[in-house]
Amino acid sequence: MARAMFEYTKTVLEKVSFNLELFKKELEKAVNRLLPYEVKELYFWLQEFTYNKPDLHKCLALVESKKRSL
Repeated sequence: MARAMFEYTKTVLEKVSFNLELFKKELEKAVNRLLPYEVKELYFWLQEFTYNKPDLHKCLALVESKKRSL
């Protein structure tokens, strides 16, 4: 079940990536709902996903700060 939430999160983030504010809101929700190891996975996925999207690079800091506290 948890894996399904992680995949769903990635799908949602891909769909809202056109809007920075919406992307940040969804990312914050995801970071609060996912399991600690999934947050780490999300960080690595986000690095790859935002590689060609410089406006979304700032969002990495949001996940990185949560990842450190785990």
